[in-house]
Amino acid sequence: MPSKLLYTLPLILTLVPLSLAAHWLGWGDGAVFALSALAIAPLAIWLSTATEELALATGPTVGGLLNALFGNATELIIALVALRQGLVEIVKASITGSILGDLLLVLGLAMFLGGLKFKEQEFQKVVVRVSAPTMALAVTAIALPTTVINTSQVVDPAAITNLSVIAAGVLIVVYGLTLLFSLKTHSHLYEVGLASQLELAEPAPSNMMLWIAVLVVASAGVAVESELFVGVVESVTQGVGLTPLFTGVILLPLLGDIAGYVTVVRVAMKNNMDLAVSVAMGSSLLVALFVAPVLVLVGQWMGQPMDLNFNLFEVVAIALAVTVTNLISLSGRSNWLDGALLLATYIVLGVAFYYHPA
Repeated sequence: MPSKLLYTLPLILTLVPLSLAAHWLGWGDGAVFALSALAIAPLAIWLSTATEELALATGPTVGGLLNALFGNATELIIALVALRQGLVEIVKASITGSILGDLLLVLGLAMFLGGLKFKEQEFQKVVVRVSAPTMALAVTAIALPTTVINTSQVVDPAAITNLSVIAAGVLIVVYGLTLLFSLKTHSHLYEVGLASQLELAEPAPSNMMLWIAVLVVASAGVAVESELFVGVVESVTQGVGLTPLFTGVILLPLLGDIAGYVTVVRVAMKNNMDLAVSVAMGSSLLVALFVAPVLVLVGQWMGQPMDLNFNLFEVVAIALAVTVTNLISLSGRSNWLDGALLLATYIVLGVAFYYHPA
């Protein structure tokens, strides 16, 4: 079993029972919030590790598909729980925050810390060339409902819902096409990144059933802890003066993608920027092209008013993040200053979201 699972096992065995006790014994919303948030982090690492190990054991095509579908499982589970409880604005904000976090915070940390150890790092331009126009499409689809509302005097809510559902369907199809491109028709372009992943990963287990069990148990654990966390998130964050917008954009993505931060920084420190860039940009594409559309469709099925009508500032922030990331990444080279610029952009946007009255 990988060492990071052994290190986090005591945390799970301690924090999960404590969070449940805090809920059942009435220790207060603050205790439930803190303990459930802390419990989600090691569970997310287990869920991510199980996905990686199963991907390595099943080969490039099936493994790539598993990574594509389960790479952001923790964030998706938290968002689904929040959506079921009617926290639509927080769910929308968490989509924005996940994209910003992957493009600016995760990639920024990788470039900054990797650049401190290595003077300059190189990575394949193909990942950026594919991601840049695809993210541009995603931003366009996310911006359309907001643009329609802000350029029209009277807008039928049903029309915005229909537009969002159609756009969601198109985005899911586009995500399927990107998987076909990277895993099948042009898989040779991604072979270096895949080879690097195989070299860095610990040997794949012979017993796949073990990792399937870990995947199921970790997913169930995340779902339970998400119920506890989401149940008190509004009261706790409002009590300390945080808006739903800031909570969704900053707090939830930091909680849900902790495993991604660990993975990307680890591989960057080993001078494998191919994999670091691929994971960070691939994760942002997964959120924009799959997670967000799925939440829209599931929201309609649940009877929740989930659509792609985001806050105008969220649309602007995503567009800025995509633009800055593309400008820095298109050269195929990175250094610590590039990372610092991405991190600075994230900090400035985070402060702006903190003071935004929405």
